[in-house]
Amino acid sequence: QVQLVESGGGLVQAGGSLRLTCSTSGNTLSFKTIDWFRQAPGKQRELVAAITSDGSTNYADSVKGRFTISRDSAKNTVYLQLNSLKPEDTAIYYCHSGWSVLATRLDYWGQGTQVTVSS
Repeated sequence: QVQLVESGGGLVQAGGSLRLTCSTSGNTLSFKTIDWFRQAPGKQRELVAAITSDGSTNYADSVKGRFTISRDSAKNTVYLQLNSLKPEDTAIYYCHSGWSVLATRLDYWGQGTQVTVSS
């Protein structure tokens, strides 16, 4: 069974840092891309960062140079290091993985973790 569980959110002042953790279960995820999305109040969910099974990464322009995604395959864990946080980074952050099996799209989401950045 595939599960993703986020942790590490909290309240931090602008300029501060947090590290989010996505703990995964299910051997399949070891071979899949894991993403971090975020959703701010009144806004659509947006992709923040992604990491493939071989460690290639991709970032939204708004977080490049400030956020770092990494994975520890031995621990089935993906991390998102958030540095130089800004108030506009305030959102619920979700861990996600998705893929297609024949004509069926499978998407798995965690429950989300709140990040609040005060000015």
